[in-house]
Amino acid sequence: MPRRGLVVSVARWSANHKWIALLLWLAFVAAAIVGGGTVGTKEVADGDYGIGASAGADNAIATAEFDEPHTESVLVRAADGGAVDPSSAELAGLRDDLAAAPGVAGVSDPQPSADGTAVLYEVTLDVPEGTDAEEEDAASAAAAEVGRVVDDAGGASPDLTIGQVGDASIGDALDKLYEDDLRRAEFLSLPISLLIMFVVFGALIAAAVPVLLALSSVVAAMGLSAFASYVIPSTDILASVILLVGMAVGVDYSLFYVRREREEREKGRGTMDAVAVAAATSGRAVVVSGLAVIIAMAGMFFAGESTFESLAVGTILVVAVAVVGSVTALPALLSIFGRWVDRPRIPLLWRLRRRDGGDSRFWGAILRPVLRHPRTALFVGVAALLALAAPALGMKLSQPGVSDLSQDVPEVQTYDAMTTAFPAEGASHTVAVWSADGAPLDTAAVDDAVAGLSDGLAGDPLFATADAELTTEYSTDSSVASISVPVPYAHDDERAEESLNLLRDDFVPAAFGSIDGAETGVTGQTAGNVDFRDLLADRMPIVVGFVLLMTIVVLVMAFRSLTVALTAAVLNLLSVAASYGLLTLVFQNSWAESLLGFESTGAIITWLPLFLFVILFGLSMDYHVFVVSRIREGARAGMTTQEAVRTGIVRSAGVVTSAAVVMVAVFAIFATLGAIDFKQMGIGLAAAILIDATIVRAVLLPSLMVLLGERNWWLPRPLRRLPAMEH
Repeated sequence: MPRRGLVVSVARWSANHKWIALLLWLAFVAAAIVGGGTVGTKEVADGDYGIGASAGADNAIATAEFDEPHTESVLVRAADGGAVDPSSAELAGLRDDLAAAPGVAGVSDPQPSADGTAVLYEVTLDVPEGTDAEEEDAASAAAAEVGRVVDDAGGASPDLTIGQVGDASIGDALDKLYEDDLRRAEFLSLPISLLIMFVVFGALIAAAVPVLLALSSVVAAMGLSAFASYVIPSTDILASVILLVGMAVGVDYSLFYVRREREEREKGRGTMDAVAVAAATSGRAVVVSGLAVIIAMAGMFFAGESTFESLAVGTILVVAVAVVGSVTALPALLSIFGRWVDRPRIPLLWRLRRRDGGDSRFWGAILRPVLRHPRTALFVGVAALLALAAPALGMKLSQPGVSDLSQDVPEVQTYDAMTTAFPAEGASHTVAVWSADGAPLDTAAVDDAVAGLSDGLAGDPLFATADAELTTEYSTDSSVASISVPVPYAHDDERAEESLNLLRDDFVPAAFGSIDGAETGVTGQTAGNVDFRDLLADRMPIVVGFVLLMTIVVLVMAFRSLTVALTAAVLNLLSVAASYGLLTLVFQNSWAESLLGFESTGAIITWLPLFLFVILFGLSMDYHVFVVSRIREGARAGMTTQEAVRTGIVRSAGVVTSAAVVMVAVFAIFATLGAIDFKQMGIGLAAAILIDATIVRAVLLPSLMVLLGERNWWLPRPLRRLPAMEH
């Protein structure tokens, strides 16, 4: 029987006091949900998103109050692509209907495009002053009224194409797109996970336990994240990431535990003894794996950006809750159900189910040549992953703009057409000028500087100032000025970045440098892309170094082997690099567009590489810790290295494969969503887990361990002073 340690002691207590342990878990989950809903969630403020050279300008604009009205743009084009007459009766009627719509304060005169193929109306919305939320709701309602007029006019004039776009309308459309995506992911993740568990266990109760325990961990973590948001504010994608990570690790941890408990029962042990052995083996592996995942997630704190800090808090919470549930509530449930955990049986699936403790014939066949020719297998496996990783050397990072979003959204189509006809309405840089002490600016000096800036930019092809005057908006107290500088290129075009550098280095200092007490900065989407890439270049080595070092320390303490820790780090780095390469290969090219239903933006989302690194490095430890734990059991039982490796892998192959299938299935759901950031995240995670559970665990790990032999368990004398995790 296993020696009593913390994990075994907790499991035994939970099994012996099963109803108390289960009620305590349910009370904890309920308290987290109710408490989180009561206190609410504090969101990241707009000014807190700023980074690098954009941070000062972003903060100045976000904290200032502007009287800038809410507007919507209405674009009119001929259906056949021909000229549009701004003075036609149809357009006059459209203008009158827009002006009469509820929530509309005024409509501009028609603005024809340079080639005469489009006419633009600026519709000013009547939005009363209030809180940000109240003004947003009022603008949304007014934009919807404008949309009704646009739809009616388009239906009455089939020879015209009439569209609408603006902050309120496109914000509502994208909110709906993301909400629909997330609702779909939430709706599909639970039944898909259950279906896979039905296949794995062949029994309803055994299948339901891991899924329901994972779901309870997710909702509890969401509640706890509301409390945490008052320390580190929450980002809008946090709930999605908690769901994604929570379902993956929650099902995995319970799956490891339940499979080992069933294996021990099939050997003839009673329920209590089987739970104790499962706690000492799989339960301990869950704790070690959870610590490794938490450490990896903590690496996001070193990114120096509010979104990553929020995601770090949420993912750490859901992994910690999942670990606690797996070593407390799960033993209680297994004790309650006993052998009834295998009831009711699903007839066909139960007959197909392989005994949990048996060897996997399929993985045994895969392993046979690997163990017979370990050097060749290692060389081929490493070469394959390096070849797959090679495209990552050309990875381009960019945050998608409006034109990069789903073309299924009518507002996005209108935006693209509007920026083509009116380049000044497209991408732009925002020059912010603010008073260092909060006092009012010398507006006359600022206006003169803006005029000088306009003269300096005149005729420069990197700017679209020939098509529109530079516009200056002052805050209500005149302490902040915002100047929009249009460019005739997409926000992630190299020429847009060149124009940004010119503004920051030359034009803005020359124009505003003589204004006493004024500070300046240039922000906007192009600036955000550039600054985020600079941030990654600075912080990625720190994040990677922290995650590697702390993971190695945890694994040394868990396995008393520096070799195991170092090989785990190297193999996980290879797996992550391969996923980067695959992501670049798929999304920076167009060959997979029809297959996955997207339009290539030619870039990877800026925040994705760092996020994928910490998530994948952590999740990969699930399999590594579990498989190596089984190998070490064999080695301690006196097996040769080759036999221990073979036995450990083939006997853990079933549970590792099942866990990988759950993760890949959950991540693949996100790959089917419409938003490009969710799609890239889903493909990157699913591909990496698939690579990790196959090539890494079935080829690289066994071949490397066989070649190392007894050196697998080498620990330098100075490291022997590190405390050991309980067995």
